[in-house]
Amino acid sequence: MSKTSFISFCVEYYADHIGKTSDQVYELFKKEKLLDLLETDYEDLHGMGMEYLMQMFDEYLGGKKQ
Repeated sequence: MSKTSFISFCVEYYADHIGKTSDQVYELFKKEKLLDLLETDYEDLHGMGMEYLMQMFDEYLGGKKQ
């Protein structure tokens, strides 16, 4: 999976997880620098399960479901 596909997948999955649109989540990830983290840590993260990633995103965003 390419980095771009992985990031898109994470945005879409997290949007579903918190009940927001993918556009809203993309902007949130961008604002909170989570897009940068997904890009730089791609090698470590792309093999993780979605449950782990959703928990990581929740924790990274401080539990804020914006």
